[in-house]
Amino acid sequence: MDIISRLEQIPVSRFHYKLLLITGLGWMFDAMDTGIIAFVLPTLAKNWGLSAAQMGYIGSIGLLGMALGAVLAGTLADRFGRKWLFAVTLVIYSVATGLCGLAWNYESLLVFRFLVGFGLGGQLPVAVTLVSEYSPPAARGKFIVLLESFWGLGWLAAALIAYLVIPRFGWQSAFLIGALPAFYVFYVWRSVPESVRYLTNKGRLDEAHAIVSAMERETGRKVETNIIGPPVINAGKISFADIWAPQFAKRTIVLWLLWFGIVYSYYGIFTWLPSLMVGQGYTVIKSFEYVLIMTLAQLPGYFTAAYLVDKIGRKHTLAGFLAMSAVCAFFFGQGGSPQSLIIWGSLMSFFNLGAWGVVYTYTPELYPTRIRAFGSGWAAAVGRIGGILAPTVVGYMITGTQGFANVFMMFTGVMLLVALIVWIAGEETKGKTLDEISS
Repeated sequence: MDIISRLEQIPVSRFHYKLLLITGLGWMFDAMDTGIIAFVLPTLAKNWGLSAAQMGYIGSIGLLGMALGAVLAGTLADRFGRKWLFAVTLVIYSVATGLCGLAWNYESLLVFRFLVGFGLGGQLPVAVTLVSEYSPPAARGKFIVLLESFWGLGWLAAALIAYLVIPRFGWQSAFLIGALPAFYVFYVWRSVPESVRYLTNKGRLDEAHAIVSAMERETGRKVETNIIGPPVINAGKISFADIWAPQFAKRTIVLWLLWFGIVYSYYGIFTWLPSLMVGQGYTVIKSFEYVLIMTLAQLPGYFTAAYLVDKIGRKHTLAGFLAMSAVCAFFFGQGGSPQSLIIWGSLMSFFNLGAWGVVYTYTPELYPTRIRAFGSGWAAAVGRIGGILAPTVVGYMITGTQGFANVFMMFTGVMLLVALIVWIAGEETKGKTLDEISS
């Protein structure tokens, strides 16, 4: 039996949960550093006298960095390995977040936010590829959604920092706290294994065999003594044309539209949410409190999606959660009482972040090992274009008397359209091995 077949037959074990926890903490720190800017913006705008357009540019510049980081990291991960890229990008975004706390003017903050985005965008597709390539087929959807659930914990940490730290110590302190995850890299480097699929694809069979053998011993399975690798596919340099080959073109189109729409809506809404609440007449502290409550609703959204993704499938879960998020965005945009905003905002958060978990499950499943991180990185990069546009678009739209309602009407339309695309053109991957899907 070859190494990959052995890997696919190993049941869920302590190894899988440990890998999920280690990469999940990196994911959490990623989200924390992303979320901090949303809570800093209201205070920063007041202190520096920033316009709505300038606030939008601060959100957008980070997404530009994420787009470039996703493309480059995906390419490098398929060439040099998942583990190395995971560690390097963790250091980049943590150090750059700390530098944001030392920014002396608007322009320097833009530069540092670009570097933060570059590291964040690089880590996400690499982390999800690594966990996806280790997860057993029957539980892969659950594991990726659970990995994405750490994003909710990161935003919760950012909200708590904003609520407890910024009012007492200023906005710079939030960024300096965001630099601390850089020290986590030492544990990551010692504890995270390289992807077995990557190793076999590079012909490094002894290393792959050692990892799989350790997993077999841990679960009480018979350890194979013969080292048999799958056919080594080495078609030379990875190119952009690979993801547009006939068997992948439709998948690439669906993924790019999906990523563009969900990133556009997510960053347009959540980067601006504290500022939008302030614009509706709430105090900065009260807006932080309301957004903290909405952030808590992300966690049950992830867990619900984690249950459904391997029960009813990727397509149905994803399309359903996107459609419900659109409905909630519509009612949230109608404003009303604080209770109404909290209810619809929490439900919007529940469904939107649940959909995100499925997106990260679905994306790497649609490409083979050789171009998995590359294809995932390009999909994420196209999504970041939506993220670059959204904060700036909201910055211009919010200035009118009906700006709040119009902004959320726009996001309602975007999410409904993406849900329809997934429902009509998406492929179902539930329960299939990665080799079955991508062949």
